[in-house]
Amino acid sequence: MDYQDILEQVAADVAPQIGGGRPAEYIPALASVDPRRFGMAVADVNGQVHGVGDWREPFSAQSITKVFTLALTLARGGEELWAHVGREPSGNPFNSLVQLEREQGIPRNPFINAGALVVTDHLHSLTGDASSELLEFLREESGNPELGFDREVAESESAHGDRNAALAYFMASYGNMRNDVPTVLHHYFWQCSITMSCADLATAGLFLARHGVRTDDSRLLSLSEAKRVNAVMLTCGTYDAAGDFAYRVGLPGKSGVGGGIIAVIPGLCTLAVWSPGLDSRGNSVAGVAALDRFTTLTGLSVF
Repeated sequence: MDYQDILEQVAADVAPQIGGGRPAEYIPALASVDPRRFGMAVADVNGQVHGVGDWREPFSAQSITKVFTLALTLARGGEELWAHVGREPSGNPFNSLVQLEREQGIPRNPFINAGALVVTDHLHSLTGDASSELLEFLREESGNPELGFDREVAESESAHGDRNAALAYFMASYGNMRNDVPTVLHHYFWQCSITMSCADLATAGLFLARHGVRTDDSRLLSLSEAKRVNAVMLTCGTYDAAGDFAYRVGLPGKSGVGGGIIAVIPGLCTLAVWSPGLDSRGNSVAGVAALDRFTTLTGLSVF
């Protein structure tokens, strides 16, 4: 399959939608990003990477990093994590407090903010330095040793992170946090600030297309664990729009409010797309359209 030709066709087809939506204005460091930027990359299971547009431009990965934190936690701590976070779609905004109270401090899934805080908390207990462990893993899997944190973004999120702090303290009141809340919040904010390009993300996510096998051919996840991470991405990875994303795109995916989305075709390739303009649910307008167009043109999906 000629991925390069397909990507160029996708970019041309979605051009009218690039610039639609608005950047994440509630994080000041992201509010000024030009919504007219667009990039897309495909990395196949053999490590070949193709791209179009701004596919090598670093951007704030934000919630996409939750996929990698979940994988690392499962690899190190196993199934015990699932006693502390669920696997069901939330149907509510990603930073909702209401559902968390109703379910007595157990987040609905690992990709809403409350669930991601629990996962970061567990990874920190397992490693002693959750954010650094994540960064080192992403450097290794992407093959880019220059990946790093964005201090401005991390500090901006920390300064405007009252809702996340409320979620964490609420879960702590139910005994669902192992470490002190300020420590977990620190690692969570720095985790979300990691900057990556579409090329970096597509390559780093290849272990999910390779059924848990890393770029060095060592195994990170078992076949079952890789399947389960992809399943949770499909049902929970795009906030409260997961059903619509599955309907339109038909792939496991995880979005971030930096405008990026990663998607997986198991056994074949990983895709990453970036365009900062978001819809009302926090997903990239042009990014979702591009993935929709890709699966339509190629006929590739999990269905």
